[in-house]
Amino acid sequence: MQTFNVQGMSCGHCVKAITQAVQTRDPAADVQIDLGAKTVRVQSSLPANTLIEVIQEEGYEVSPT
Repeated sequence: MQTFNVQGMSCGHCVKAITQAVQTRDPAADVQIDLGAKTVRVQSSLPANTLIEVIQEEGYEVSPT
């Protein structure tokens, strides 16, 4: 499980956008998002740098924890 700090998430649309973006690259990915803590946890075969790029492409600031 990889965990990232993601700034700019505020609603269900954000959750859906990030989840869909990750699962487009890895359909088997398990994406868990905590809006309050501003964290995204991803269980995926994709490397961390790819996951960061995918989330950044959706317009969010991302850093690994």
